[in-house]
Amino acid sequence: MRVRCAVFDFDGTLFDSMSIWDTAGELYLRSQGKAASPSLREDIRTMSLRQSAAYMRGKYGLRVSEDEIIEGINRTVNDFYVREVLPKPGVPEFLERMKGSGARLCIATATDRPQIEAALRRCSLDGLFDAVFTCGEVGHGKDEPYIFRAAVERFDADRDTALVFEDALHAARTASSDGFRVAAVYDPSEKRQDELRALSDLYITDFRRTEGFWKALPAI
Repeated sequence: MRVRCAVFDFDGTLFDSMSIWDTAGELYLRSQGKAASPSLREDIRTMSLRQSAAYMRGKYGLRVSEDEIIEGINRTVNDFYVREVLPKPGVPEFLERMKGSGARLCIATATDRPQIEAALRRCSLDGLFDAVFTCGEVGHGKDEPYIFRAAVERFDADRDTALVFEDALHAARTASSDGFRVAAVYDPSEKRQDELRALSDLYITDFRRTEGFWKALPAI
C-alpha cells in the first residue's frame, strides 16, 4: 500500500493523554457540586466534546449552557496540553519516516483544536502535519465516518491510499466499516485489544518497534 494520506487520532494514539479525558468530566461535575456516576467515562467515550456537554447537561441537570460546560471542561484540561502532555515514545521518529515516505499527515480528533495545536507546538511536531480536523468543527463524533472522509477529501486521496491510525475500538470500527484501512495502536485505555487487533489491517504495540509495520504495509 502506498499511503497518500495518514490520518492520526491524537489522544491515546500519538500522545499519552487519555488520563486527563478519563477524569475531566468527573472533575468538572465535581466543580458544579455534582457526583459523576461510575459509568460516566464509558457513557461519553465515543462522544465529541459538544455531545458530552449536552449529555452531562441533561443527565445531571446542569443549569448552564453547553458552551459554558465546554468552557469549564477546557479549563480543566487546557494546562495539561499546554504544559504536560507528551508523545508516546518513538512517535516523532515514526512520523518523520511516514512524512519522508511522501504521505500527507493530519490529525483527526475529538479534542478541540487549541489544545492539540498547543501540544504539537510545544513538542515541535506541528511542522509534520498538514491539517488538523476536529469532531467539533466537522460536526460529528467518531461514531460516524465524516471526520475521516473530510481528511481524504482535503488531500485528494481515497480509501485505497489512506491509512487511519486509532487506539479506540469504536473509532477504528467506524473507519473500517466505511472502507478505510486501519492501523490500530495499543493504549491501555482500550480494554478490548483482541477485538481491536482482529479488526485492524495493521497493529502497533510500541512506536519504538515498528519494523513489522513497515514490512507489512505494502501488502495491505
